[in-house]
Amino acid sequence: MTDSQGMSAVDRSLSQAVKHFPPFDLARLLRTVFAPKAGERIAVLIDLPDPAGLKEFAFLQKPELSIQKLAHDVIYQGLKKGVLSELNLQAGDLFAYRVTGGSNLDLPDNAVDIGGRALSFERDIYPRFNILLCVSTFSATAPLTAFAKRFGFRGATLHGLNEIILRTGLAVDYHEVSRQAEKLRLGLTRADHFEIDFTVATTATRLTIHCGRQEAQKSHGLCRGEKPDVANLPAGEVYFVPTGAEGCFPLRYEDGTIGLMDVAGGRILKARLLAGEQRTVDTHNQKLQADPLTGELGELGFGTQDLPTSGRDIQDEKILGTFHVATGRSDHLGGQLTPDRFANPNNATHDDILFSPTKTPEIQVPKVRMYGNGEMRVVLRDYQPADYLGNLLTA
Repeated sequence: MTDSQGMSAVDRSLSQAVKHFPPFDLARLLRTVFAPKAGERIAVLIDLPDPAGLKEFAFLQKPELSIQKLAHDVIYQGLKKGVLSELNLQAGDLFAYRVTGGSNLDLPDNAVDIGGRALSFERDIYPRFNILLCVSTFSATAPLTAFAKRFGFRGATLHGLNEIILRTGLAVDYHEVSRQAEKLRLGLTRADHFEIDFTVATTATRLTIHCGRQEAQKSHGLCRGEKPDVANLPAGEVYFVPTGAEGCFPLRYEDGTIGLMDVAGGRILKARLLAGEQRTVDTHNQKLQADPLTGELGELGFGTQDLPTSGRDIQDEKILGTFHVATGRSDHLGGQLTPDRFANPNNATHDDILFSPTKTPEIQVPKVRMYGNGEMRVVLRDYQPADYLGNLLTA
């Protein structure tokens, strides 16, 4: 449906979301994130149901591949039409691999170039490029981080890319994102544990996540210098790898079912139905029983940016006031849970569970409390930063 000016609801929403942001500038983004050196080689990676669809850009005819189309139209074409020369970079090639089917599952070694040639990532791509940009359906941050350490490249993962992300989360100044994230990191670091209160209808629960006084980490979008590293864009969060957890928390499944997760020893032991389909909860319990590490809590993260909702977790989990708990592999965050420890390789995912007013409107979060140095501080109230976080940001 369009209004009297011919604008659709989607167009109006996009217009509202982007009005406070500068235009997207690929050269500026690459310069800020990577500070690339003259002569460095850069490539773009996409995932496709059939990588052969990269040949002659046949995949562009499939409207459902909107993420990959943006990778081609904006990033690949942007490199070819001026950014390579502006930054004095080389190559700008585009490669495709088969969709993995899950967040942060290991990537296949097989890839295809635009001529349809079969290639090996480990032989033909990782050793030949200094910077890799992966625009995909599912996050590839964990596997690319491991390969970056082996082959020495830097990179960025931009899974779930859409127009709102392109024109807001990727249009910001990442020097400023880094400064804001550092303010919050310093205020949250060395915490003993966090307590999170949840309410779903008349059910109230609490989850305690232990951090063991570890140094908090930040995802801030800067991947500069010689050190191999992979940034997750859009960036903007402070996170911990839990040392333990207990209690209960609600989880909203993709079909809208709400389950209650029983947690002990840092792991989801069992799911119980709160609302929706019992078979959805039963399927989850079967997975937990067959491969218990799928329930391991591998991350607690807090958003740090003032961004519009994009409908994609990659950006929406970076919004100040939101937080996420992740299950599964944690090696890319400095944790100990690696893919080889799972009973089934296809279960070795890292899955973020985002809590926000738009993603989980059925789930209220009255308070998130941090304990450390003998003190308790409220950090979030009802998906809004509490005074403690607000004072950190304005200091």
